[in-house]
Amino acid sequence: MSLTVLTVDDSRTMRDMLRMALNAAGMLVHQAEDGVHGLEVLSTCAPDCIITDLNMPRMDGFGFIEAVRKIPQYQLLPILILTTESDAERKAKARSVGATGWITKPFEPEKLISVVRRVAS
Repeated sequence: MSLTVLTVDDSRTMRDMLRMALNAAGMLVHQAEDGVHGLEVLSTCAPDCIITDLNMPRMDGFGFIEAVRKIPQYQLLPILILTTESDAERKAKARSVGATGWITKPFEPEKLISVVRRVAS
């Protein structure tokens, strides 16, 4: 079974790195540039997992996760945060808005793929 992943990040380089890593693992990847765009793309695909950055224009990762969690069919969808941030307060806030997990940039492709497979299965 092939997994579908929605990645949300304002960095084109990071989106490209995520796409290459996930595609190499046989996953289908949909991409968005920020939280607003992420919600638009989400309405056109049915991901098994979302990977989102925190710091983005228009709508940050916290706002994006809160908006996704308000959509009934996505209340239990795994959402991973991929960010350079690592402080406990932001991790606690992420959990409180509904994040499933936290991965720090730069990421190791093998570790990312392993986490995605674990939470999306």
